[in-house]
Amino acid sequence: MADRPTIMVTRLLPPPGPELMEQYFEVRGNREDRCMTREEMLAEVAGVDALLTLLTDRVDVDVLEAAGPSLRVVSNCAVGFDNIDVEEATRRNILVATTPGVLTDATAELTWALILSACRRVVEGDVMVRSGEFVGWTPTLLLGMELKGRVLGVVGMGRIGRAVAERAEAFGMTVLYTRRSGPLPPDSIPRGAEWQHTDSLRWLLATADVVSIHLPLSETTHHLLGRRELGLMKKGSVLINTSRGAVIDERALVDALREGPLRAAGLDVYEQEPRVAAGLVEAKNVVLLPHVGSATNETRGRMAKMAVMNARAAVCGESVPHAVNADKIR
Repeated sequence: MADRPTIMVTRLLPPPGPELMEQYFEVRGNREDRCMTREEMLAEVAGVDALLTLLTDRVDVDVLEAAGPSLRVVSNCAVGFDNIDVEEATRRNILVATTPGVLTDATAELTWALILSACRRVVEGDVMVRSGEFVGWTPTLLLGMELKGRVLGVVGMGRIGRAVAERAEAFGMTVLYTRRSGPLPPDSIPRGAEWQHTDSLRWLLATADVVSIHLPLSETTHHLLGRRELGLMKKGSVLINTSRGAVIDERALVDALREGPLRAAGLDVYEQEPRVAAGLVEAKNVVLLPHVGSATNETRGRMAKMAVMNARAAVCGESVPHAVNADKIR
């Protein structure tokens, strides 16, 4: 129908995203599974009511200016929004919405896949067998780190951090965590679980056997773990990052993997994604994944649906529950 609002999508979404967009909007943009070029985005966005983006899309003042005064909402199909100039969007009375909550379990499960792979050298073993280098069992072959009785350090106790911590009990681990707003209420901690809060990131790094990062990227968290912080980590410990790549200084991480104190690391995100810092690919003691924390059929489908419904609510003048700047829009 000609009177329906217009939405521009920057990349092919999993179902039911495309079907829902067709139901509520006139759809334009990229229907292919590839990154939209900067030139394509600036040309296609003119005059749309809604813009549906991914973390790989930079939505800055140029994009917002090209869209014009009709743009009501930028709906990001992601839990984060560091790819969007939220301040400029707010100045233009444009809502910015995200898809939190729906990817918690998938990302927590992926975090544990990295923990187990790094601690038990799973990828090294797979490569050994495939390359024909496995010639038989020996008592010293690929010795790893047992998790029972160890300390899991969770940096950032939001939804995903808590889901990761909840799974630690199954492995017989205690949990040490940081949280910007202070300790969790006692009644929110699973019965029988050993969780301890600390205000000191340095103490957590020096104490934990496995450190898992679950923080948004901001000015205060950029390179939160640099050379100094990595040097404080417990000898033989393991570092996991499924949040944002730039929270860790990757060049310092390469040195910590080569020279210590780190035993191993597991990464799903990178500073200059999709580029990986020199030295990481060559390191045998790091597991590298291509940003697949939320990559399950169920989760990606829920994210696509939420992103479309956020956009629909915004253009219809309804409340958008996952808008990050709703309180600042006139």
